[in-house]
Amino acid sequence: MREVEYGHATDDLGMLNFRVGLPLERATYFDRTAADGQMGSIMRMYRDWQLSGDDELLLKLWPNVKKAMEYCWIEGGWDADKDGVMDGCQHNTMDVQYFGPNPQMGIWYLGALRASEEMARYTGDVKFAKTCRKLFEKGSKWIDENLFNGEYYIHLIEAPESIDDIAPSLLKGLESKDLGNPDYQLGEGCLVDQLVGQYLAHICGLGYLTDEQNVKTTLQSIMKYNYRDDSNSDFNSMRSFVLGDEKSLVMASYPGDRPKHPFPYFTEAMTGFEYTAAVGMLYEGQTEDGLLNIKNIRDRYDGLKRNPFNEAECGHNYARAMASWGAVVALSGFQYSAVDQSMAFAPFEGSMFWSNGSAWGVCTQSDSTVELSVAHGSLLLSSFSLTDATQLTFEKPLKIQAGEKAVLDIR
Repeated sequence: MREVEYGHATDDLGMLNFRVGLPLERATYFDRTAADGQMGSIMRMYRDWQLSGDDELLLKLWPNVKKAMEYCWIEGGWDADKDGVMDGCQHNTMDVQYFGPNPQMGIWYLGALRASEEMARYTGDVKFAKTCRKLFEKGSKWIDENLFNGEYYIHLIEAPESIDDIAPSLLKGLESKDLGNPDYQLGEGCLVDQLVGQYLAHICGLGYLTDEQNVKTTLQSIMKYNYRDDSNSDFNSMRSFVLGDEKSLVMASYPGDRPKHPFPYFTEAMTGFEYTAAVGMLYEGQTEDGLLNIKNIRDRYDGLKRNPFNEAECGHNYARAMASWGAVVALSGFQYSAVDQSMAFAPFEGSMFWSNGSAWGVCTQSDSTVELSVAHGSLLLSSFSLTDATQLTFEKPLKIQAGEKAVLDIR
């Protein structure tokens, strides 16, 4: 997927097409990009490089990954003034364009800047790494100071002064016809996946993108405002993926002012978005709430009411439901880097499944030992750590083959 994105679907300007044509000679035929998709893809490039340790792939694709990051800064682009805040015309997964700074795209942007910083530094592009770091720090501070309302992050709608202020490559498919007062915005709503960039940053081991306490408070607010004990009472203007007395997290709620015409899906509930919030709760220690939301989804797709292997959203077998696997990573605290041959877990009692993409197995912890088994593939480790600061460094890399296990003394 990364080879398709950066080897075929990125144009000379750095625009990553969010629909890829086949055969691959037509990969850029769609000629449209999405702000959240492009930023998320940069983070996934970092994740896949870390999991695989494939330096050759990184070096091969890095020029276009860098272009994709620089695309944010083109004239009339998402962050044309390079202040670390995404505020231009932002097409996104809601099938509309947001205008002005908002948490959904803004925090994805911060995550992409952090990922780009790490990749640039590794490839020796120190100047670019410093640029990304500077923009990340400025943008993170600005978002906390200007978008966090004390309970969650909001969208400041900023209409463009003129259509000429928008880069031509971002003008395709404009849904709102009145750019002076654009429709289909989030506004002051509490969005269920406003922290989706933070979700992936945690999985990638990139740390907090905004203030840690604000992140925790935002997730509590999502439970407060977006949680529904049943689906009988609320009006839904779109598709009904939740029915009757089923429990869910709705896409957006409006404790305060609501735009006359919000983004189209605000009354819906879709599992991929719910998982994003739920996994975020697990990472922040709000375990009871996180597991409750996951249980509610699985109760809806229990094999009696719906197919348990097909959590439908926009279509059947919709890929966003795969966000659920983040729960395994969050609960186990799993981190792995094939680049520096390191593995880490949170301290826990009992056994947890792990997978790094090329190998998988089980980690079993007790008071004094960690038993690390490999069921498939092989594992090469130079260090192993627990997030309570327990760390083991091996003089000679530890190699565990399929069917083998290593017992580590952590006293």
